[in-house]
Amino acid sequence: MSLMLPRIAAELIGTPLAVEPGRAQVMLRAVGPRVFGAPVSIGGAAPIPQPTAGEIAGRLDRRLQSQSRAAYPVVDGVAVIEVEGILVHKGSWIGMDCGETSYEGLRTQIERARRDPSVKAVAVEVDSPGGAVSGVFETAAALARLSAEKPTMAILTATACSAAYLLASQARRIVMPEFGFAGSIGAVVMHVDFSQALTEAGVKVTLIASGEHKVDGNPFEPLAQDVVDRLKADLDQVRGSFAEAVARGRGKSLTAKAALATEARVYSGREAVSLGLADALGDPHEAFAAFRQEVARR
Repeated sequence: MSLMLPRIAAELIGTPLAVEPGRAQVMLRAVGPRVFGAPVSIGGAAPIPQPTAGEIAGRLDRRLQSQSRAAYPVVDGVAVIEVEGILVHKGSWIGMDCGETSYEGLRTQIERARRDPSVKAVAVEVDSPGGAVSGVFETAAALARLSAEKPTMAILTATACSAAYLLASQARRIVMPEFGFAGSIGAVVMHVDFSQALTEAGVKVTLIASGEHKVDGNPFEPLAQDVVDRLKADLDQVRGSFAEAVARGRGKSLTAKAALATEARVYSGREAVSLGLADALGDPHEAFAAFRQEVARR
């Protein structure tokens, strides 16, 4: 087993995620046979289109970047910070070659752009189904501070769901393509129950623990209802905080009550704009060009 697989399993299973369920199913289908020894899926979840990484920043002159992984391209005073792929808490060194972006790296770029006098504005390029809850609220707060000081625009190249939408909502404006996706304002925990498979294989696992709740949610026995209830209460709290943060970022465009009323649904472009999840439809490249011109006129 690859050394990365235990980490992937730890990131996906038994921890709160702010990720679009369809993409979570895609991830589990990909890693399930290698991590769990059998295919794994989430009932009722339909996958959404794969992201296209670096639509905007990929066309910029990479010579503008320093040797630091935390650097960002700057064109006409506009920095581009990419929010791509699955979002994880730590690992500022990772990038789209790993299919992940870390909140640690994003916060470094956000703070650098906020303090960088050569940066007059920031375009946040978003194409992500979301990811970990841990670290996303702190990153959203950092982006909100940046937006309070400098013009920001979140430009969706395809998808901004769950944690990725939380980040996008902290920009002053959100532009998305007509057939892009936004929303999934909620949280999920995935649990894998091996008990039936172990029984059929003639394997019995005995857990010896000190502390009544030490082995709650373990994968070797069915999930107890009281554990389900506690996890659901935790997720409801995350969703409430998520909606409140979105409301702070979106202002009158999307209230916390309206965010909760979406029931974590994902919306395509026109409906997302009509509901206040985004401000306008537009081609990502054209939106970036218009933003640069706007900044130049200031």
